[in-house]
Amino acid sequence: MVMVVTAIIAMFLLCSPSSVAILLNKLPLPAPLTGPESLAFDRNGGGPYVTSSDGRIFKYVGPNEGFREYAYTTPNRNRTICDGLADFSVVQAICGRSLGLGFNHQTGDLYAADAYLGLVKIGPNGGGNVTQLSAPAQGNSTRFADGLDVDPDTGIVYYTIASTNYQLKDFQTVVSSGSGDSSGSLLRYDPSTNQTTVLLSNLTIPSGVAVSANGSFVLVSEYLANRIQRVWLKGPRANSSEIFLQLAGRPDNIKRNSRGQFWISVNSFLGSPRSPGCSTLPSGVRVTENGFILQIVSLAEEYGAEAASEVQEYNGTLYGGSLLASYATIFTP
Repeated sequence: MVMVVTAIIAMFLLCSPSSVAILLNKLPLPAPLTGPESLAFDRNGGGPYVTSSDGRIFKYVGPNEGFREYAYTTPNRNRTICDGLADFSVVQAICGRSLGLGFNHQTGDLYAADAYLGLVKIGPNGGGNVTQLSAPAQGNSTRFADGLDVDPDTGIVYYTIASTNYQLKDFQTVVSSGSGDSSGSLLRYDPSTNQTTVLLSNLTIPSGVAVSANGSFVLVSEYLANRIQRVWLKGPRANSSEIFLQLAGRPDNIKRNSRGQFWISVNSFLGSPRSPGCSTLPSGVRVTENGFILQIVSLAEEYGAEAASEVQEYNGTLYGGSLLASYATIFTP
């Protein structure tokens, strides 16, 4: 059982970012697709690989060809029904809808948290080489899988179940209604034993997850609770959790950079988020392993009033994703 311990809460406002990101390039998905919610790079530096609204995963291969289909999460995909889905749809339950992505660089396997199919593994050659590792019919009902990270040393996969009461197609309704749904959880999948363990329960739409550089703890964001929790995996505080960061906006995906710091995608609001007239202020926030804020970058040029779902630093370059936009971004602070 994970125990909650007292922590110092760090709070900050996102209305006055320390810098404004400069958009370098937009990487459009094949029309009419949307939703490159998460990004990943393979062990050879290829990519980014991105998720999309019709369930397929695409790989960016260069400015001439753009994104090329790499894989999909349903082994018997019906392309007539599935290819080209542009938004939330009941058909996504059949076609799949990957959200979180992460490679095991030792094996070349790509893991995806699929909102309808649970945790899946895609073999190194992509395509339909898919293994469903945690399905809705199995224990701890995987109804709305969301965030994902892979420990680069152990290959252990950490992922979130945003909710067992709602599906992805209900997401906008849940956000606008201010639902206090706390059926989400953080899980750990160990490929060496094929065992899944629940690390933290009763979370309020947990959407992002990232393991620390030394594997001693894992962070999980709670989108509707405006906070990030830390779960200790090793050391004297193992199997306990604490508040890592309390935010003025809604945190989505979390990505570790090569220096062991974390980039958090945060969306704050002007006006009530329940109001159709509310404006979104998407930002990227870079923090240390101790939760100290190093940088806040406005993503207004990249996404306007759209919510940003991910900020990822790779080889010194920043990449952005969004659940609703039709493109991924490359930018510099």
